[in-house]
Amino acid sequence: MFNIIGAIISGLIIGALARFFYPGAVEMGWIMTILLGVGGSLLAGLVTSRGDPEFNRAGCLASIIGAMVLIFIGRHLGWHF
Repeated sequence: MFNIIGAIISGLIIGALARFFYPGAVEMGWIMTILLGVGGSLLAGLVTSRGDPEFNRAGCLASIIGAMVLIFIGRHLGWHF
């Protein structure tokens, strides 16, 4: 139960930071922001997986960059959030 709540909270924070740092306005609701953050974390985990599940700053930065990549891909595919 706490893993799900933690994923929602971290997804919200990572998604909000990705939206803040991405150039231009990114219009989406809270649910899409959470999904964006969780998706960015999963993308970063796939790219940088080293088997180290501990919390670190590099992982957070990679998650934000992963979420920004998802925004970029979504805009170029014509997805409307």
